[in-house]
Amino acid sequence: MRLAAPLYCGNRFICNCCKRSFRKFFPKGHIHRPNAQCPYCMSLERTRVLDLFLDRELGVYDKNGLKILHFAPEKALVKKLSKISGPGVEYVDADINPAFAGNVIDIESIPFEDDYFDLIVCSHVLGHVKDEAAAVDEMYRVIKPGGLALVMTLLSDREDTFEDPAIKTEEERLQNYGEYDLQRLHGLDFSSRLEKVGFSVEEIDYRKKFSRQFQLKHALGDGVREKIFKCTKPQPVISRPAT
Repeated sequence: MRLAAPLYCGNRFICNCCKRSFRKFFPKGHIHRPNAQCPYCMSLERTRVLDLFLDRELGVYDKNGLKILHFAPEKALVKKLSKISGPGVEYVDADINPAFAGNVIDIESIPFEDDYFDLIVCSHVLGHVKDEAAAVDEMYRVIKPGGLALVMTLLSDREDTFEDPAIKTEEERLQNYGEYDLQRLHGLDFSSRLEKVGFSVEEIDYRKKFSRQFQLKHALGDGVREKIFKCTKPQPVISRPAT
């Protein structure tokens, strides 16, 4: 696909991930979303929103000593996160499919000790796993107290997440969930599903941090796939002895 990038030369759109400009982006999705995917680095709308948040809000690319676990790693972010250097830095890209990451890791059974990572990046994974509760439990376990998980997913306007074990075929999933490989369609209860394990969750539509002109220029999407759920593992409460 990158070979097509010269055919898209122009300056109508800018990709903040690769810093290149184009007259248009590739469409993407079962129902095509126009100008969704960067022709060079293949970033999607949600990738660009996440990149902006990692850079401008967390300053991740300039921090030393971070241990980062990145599930279903987007190539545009891998290129930047894997370049972070300094004492104590560790970056682990992870996927259950060896074709998509350097480390084969099942999110439902993460092979790291408790309280290990400072940051977990988990974009559009929890809708696809068989046991979402186990995956969230495992993320909580391996994050250090005070550490963060940045979670994104496809959201509907349903009050409750919709999942039906009777829905098995790709055609049925596409019809009911909107994507052929989803196991569930998350609703407005997504934050509470993450909070059950102990996370403190902040739902952030980070696109709104920017002007409408900026959102359009960088093709940051419509918020259905781009909201960030910032999940913080609380610090332990240390009780002082009575005096």
